[in-house]
Amino acid sequence: MPLLLLDLDNTLLDRAGAFRTWGERFLDSVGAPAVDIDWLLSVDADGLTDRWDVADAIRNRYGLRIPSIDLVDELHDGVVANTRLDPLVACALRIADDAGWVPVVVSNGAVRQQDAKIRRTGLDRYVADWVISEEAGVSKPNPRIFALAAQRARMPLRGAWVVGDSPEADIGGAAAVGLPSVWLHRGRTWSDTRFAPTRTVDGLIAAVATVLAG
Repeated sequence: MPLLLLDLDNTLLDRAGAFRTWGERFLDSVGAPAVDIDWLLSVDADGLTDRWDVADAIRNRYGLRIPSIDLVDELHDGVVANTRLDPLVACALRIADDAGWVPVVVSNGAVRQQDAKIRRTGLDRYVADWVISEEAGVSKPNPRIFALAAQRARMPLRGAWVVGDSPEADIGGAAAVGLPSVWLHRGRTWSDTRFAPTRTVDGLIAAVATVLAG
């Protein structure tokens, strides 16, 4: 029973779509023009920008008096509230489980937000366990977080696959620990010359199919 080590944001769950939905509603609530969503997405940088920096950028652009800490809470909670589990993703995870694979989430990020996404969407019913970097004290691509995931599932790392959308965190992490990987390209072209994914696909469902076939 090999491990299937899965990224969370923009792999199992559509974080980009959830942030856009929240952002459009938030901008409307502060009277900002709809086109400003492009600016907000740029500042957010697919979730890589620190939430405090995003909050400060929003406050400065629109002259808001809301405390930064409240806006950071809004950024966290708004994304969680707008995150949904695609039924087809749930089905793919069930198929993987039935085929003998053990799905475990390995995610960088804050426990409060990532844990809430997993539980609120019902994703917790389709995975064996999850490891979040803030709690683990180590982040992808460090090999230790994958070892911790294996320990959590009481499974060996040998034979595992890593699936994710981040070239550095997911595919780089897989390379560092010596595991095969599937990269979700999301319309991008691979450009890193240090390592490369074993397979490249356009989404989680195709990724699971690739692992099962491989």
